[in-house]
Formats: sequence, structure tokens, C-alpha cells
Amino acid sequence: QVQLVESGGGLVQAGGSLRLSCAASGRTFSNYVMGWFRQAPGKERDFVGTIARSGWTYYADSVKGRFTISRDNPKNTVYLQMNSLRPEDTAVYYCAATTGNIRAYYTQRQDYTYWGQGTQVTVSS
Repeated sequence: QVQLVESGGGLVQAGGSLRLSCAASGRTFSNYVMGWFRQAPGKERDFVGTIARSGWTYYADSVKGRFTISRDNPKNTVYLQMNSLRPEDTAVYYCAATTGNIRAYYTQRQDYTYWGQGTQVTVSS
């Protein structure tokens, strides 16, 4: 069992930055592939990005070049650095975890086993 807790959300003006954190507990963090998803009101929960156990990252086209995922295994934490934020980035952001081999990465919700409770990000125009 893995428990995930997101933090760092808030209100920011368009063009601004936020850094979300996701703290994991319960199992060996380095064994997990981590992902970030987001859900806007009335919409599906969409893939944002993922980081493999190796540290390799992959992003949705909508955030590529603006968002960066990193992980700190000794701190059991994954981060989502969000720059050049836009009003359309407004959503609840969720981190997710699943097991996988060293180079595995996943972009589908159903591939992830564990989820955090989410943190709200609001970008004003």
C-alpha cells in the first residue's frame, strides 16, 4: 500500500509558476513509476506527465516545455514544476503511483494503482 499526499496548489495569475509536491509513504518509493493527472470541472481526468524509475520523463503535448516532473527518492517525493501557467491549466491535480520496471512509464489512468486526494490549481487571466 502506498499513500500519496499532494500539496502546493493555489491561485496564480496567468504567466506565473507553481510547484506541486507529492509525498509518498508506505513502500519503497524508488520502486514506483509516478504520474501526474489533472481534472477540470465537468471534464475527464487527463494525463499531464510521468516519470519512470530511471528518471526519464514524458509529457502531454499541452504542457510540454512548460511543466517539469522530477523525483527525489530519498525524500519519497515527486514534484511538478509548472511555469507559464494559463487559465486552461486550472484543474485539480492528482499524483499517482504504480509499480514498473526501471524504464517503464504510463500515460493512462487505469495503469496507476494508487492516487492522492488532489490539490486545486487555479490560474486567473
